[in-house]
Amino acid sequence: MLQRALYAPFLVQLVVVRRCNLSCGYCNEFDEVSPPVPTEVLQERIRHIRRLGAFSLEFTGGEPLLHPDLPALVRYARDQGILRVMMISNAFLMNEAKVAELNAAGLDHLQVSVDGVEPNEVTIKTLKPLRAKLEVIARVARFKVTLSGVIGSTVADDALEVVRFAKAHGFTPRVLLLHGHDGTLELGQDKQALYRRVGQEIGARFTEAHDYRSRLLAGKEAPFKCRAGSRYLYVDEFGIARWCSQQRERFGIPLADYTAADLRRQFHTRKGCEAHCTIGCARTNSAWDEWRGQALEPAPPPAPTLVPLSARTR
Repeated sequence: MLQRALYAPFLVQLVVVRRCNLSCGYCNEFDEVSPPVPTEVLQERIRHIRRLGAFSLEFTGGEPLLHPDLPALVRYARDQGILRVMMISNAFLMNEAKVAELNAAGLDHLQVSVDGVEPNEVTIKTLKPLRAKLEVIARVARFKVTLSGVIGSTVADDALEVVRFAKAHGFTPRVLLLHGHDGTLELGQDKQALYRRVGQEIGARFTEAHDYRSRLLAGKEAPFKCRAGSRYLYVDEFGIARWCSQQRERFGIPLADYTAADLRRQFHTRKGCEAHCTIGCARTNSAWDEWRGQALEPAPPPAPTLVPLSARTR
């Protein structure tokens, strides 16, 4: 019990399929060829995540709704004692029947990010094609929904319209910053005024992890004690535990071999990318332990054993 309180993951993100039904130009977390991870393999990973003491589990991809057994996996995670079971989706595959399945399975939370209002050459993950899907979710879902506007992916004021849509439909509004493939900021300084306007629209819930986004948008560093690999864990489709989705080449241990000792070591390990990080999951799940020390320098990166996404067919 003490070990869980001190080092166990608040959140584990688990990739269930790398393939996606979309091909957004800025995204490096999908391909067009990978099959779903076998259900029995994912069930064993869920059991091990529970053994590590994780409080929350979030299914991700790619697009997790491409996995044929996703509702059953949600139910399985709940049956294993995971306290909070969540999912990240682009929502294009949602319909009333799918929402009802996820209700029955016990999904707690859905996270959807919307890049803008009108489709463009970079992304179609926008309000115009998604509006009807999101309205079905608002009407049928018993789980909570966070709808995030993305600053930097399309026309400047679109993030404001996404936030207003979220509030009008009972979703929790949020804002994300478009980042580069290493997880650091990839925006011009002209976005600061828009960020402040979005913050005023969202209100009291806007600030996360000491408002690190404002510092990054102002061209400043926003260092923190990153607890990725401990309080936050990203498990890829090969079953490799990573710090996060954007540092996949720097750290990796097979989840099956991951132990309480690994959680403790990564809790105390400085990652080296903290000052410019925009990975909200790493920051928010690290924030609870700011008062605790951190001293270890990162180990050398593991020898490459996986095919990077950039080398796969898209």
